[in-house]
Parts: sequence; structure tokens; C-alpha cells
Amino acid sequence: MSEPITLNVGGKLYTTSLSTLTSFPDSMLGAMFSGKMPTKKDSQGHCFIDRDGKIFRYILNFLRTSHLDLPEDFQEMGLLRREADFYQIQPLIEALQEKEVELSKAEKNAMLNISLDQKTQTVHFTVREAPQIYSLSSSNMEVFSAHIFSTSCLFLKLLGSKLYYCFNGNLSSISSYLQDPNHLTLDWVASVEGLPEEEYTKQNLKRLWVVPDNKQINSFQVFVEEMLKIAVSDGFCIDSSHPHTSDFMNNKIIRLIRYK
Repeated sequence: MSEPITLNVGGKLYTTSLSTLTSFPDSMLGAMFSGKMPTKKDSQGHCFIDRDGKIFRYILNFLRTSHLDLPEDFQEMGLLRREADFYQIQPLIEALQEKEVELSKAEKNAMLNISLDQKTQTVHFTVREAPQIYSLSSSNMEVFSAHIFSTSCLFLKLLGSKLYYCFNGNLSSISSYLQDPNHLTLDWVASVEGLPEEEYTKQNLKRLWVVPDNKQINSFQVFVEEMLKIAVSDGFCIDSSHPHTSDFMNNKIIRLIRYK
């Protein structure tokens, strides 16, 4: 048995053996630890690799077992694929390709369920009428909530590329609000006439936009229309058995299905 080797990958330490690191001689790691490529050291003398430290655990496990083991809710396939390309581990690249084909087949049949809620809320704000002269004003504001569940994680990722929150003068993808790979809750408000822009930020009010159309969603009707466009483009169709026509027309529940 060779002496343990400690690696510093992007600030995260891993300890393994020389035989593991050289298990695929044609890879970059195989070249590094067989003396064919120079290595860098950190201040502690550990071999330093300036790559993603968290994702390296999957690289290292593959070197140890020659088998790709990923958690069921793994969401960083693209990053892992790029790291496999960087380390030039061809068997891992091929295993990832097979895994992506497997996931694609599993994603073909899917269900999408959207529950909608809307309420009217009074918002109070100050309006500057002249230097050092302010008046208190109020207005009714429409507040929307959508609870989205899909058995297709990829569809929710697709939504993240289409729907953006507008807050504090910036647009940010809704992807960061995913509760888990299959659930997403959206809360937003319609624009309020006369409400100063800074009040949206001060009162933590987010508005919802569709990109790249740069279209603001100010009503449930517009939201439903945009959701249907996105879902239909991804192969979904309306479930004829649910919801009831009255629910669908009242924008309470939407259920779509996809069979491929």
C-alpha cells in the first residue's frame, strides 16, 4: 500500500492513495501523479487543484470503484460533466452520457400540477410632492401565489430560464427559489399605479417577468397563458380528467400531463 496523499481541491481536502489517483493512466490525474505533469502545492504541502472541491467527491469515488454513484436528487450533472472533461477521465465521461440518457427517458412521462391563489391587499406609501413635502397615500394591490409541482425536474429548470423576479431594480431567475427539485412556490404582486419604485424594495414586493419577451405578469390570466406556452412547448397537454372546467376557467388549479 502506498502512503496516503492529501489533495486540496478548491479549498476542500481529500485523502486517497496513489493507486487510486493513477487508476486511469490516460487521465489528467493519472499524468499528474505519475510524474508526467507538474503539480502545485498549497502552504501545507498538499497537492493543489484549482477546481470545484465539492463535486470532486464524485470524481474520486469513480476513481476508487469505476462506478458512477450519484444521489437521487443530484442537480449538478452539467458541472460534473465539465469536471470529468477537465480531468479527462474517459470512462467517467461515458458513464455520465449513459446516465443522462437514462434520466432523459425517465423524464419523458411527467405530471405538472399548479395551484393558484390571489388576494387584494392595501399598500401604504409616501409620495414626494415637492422638496421636503410628502403625503401619505394608499392603493389596492393584487398579490399572487402559485404552488407548482412537477415530476420533471428538467421542466422546473426550464421555468427557471423563462420566469424572473424583478426586485431592487434587478431581474433574478426563480430557480433560486426552488424548494426541492420538484416543488416551486412563486409569490409576486402586480404593478401598483403611483407606487414609487423604491417602495417595492422597501416593502419586499417582487414582480414577475417572462424573458426574453420582457413581459410583466400582472394577472393570473397572463400567468396561465405563459405557463401553458412553456408547458406545451415541452410536450405537456391539459389533463382532460382534471381539473373541472370551472376550476380551470377560474384559474384555481391547472394539471398537465406528458406521455412520450
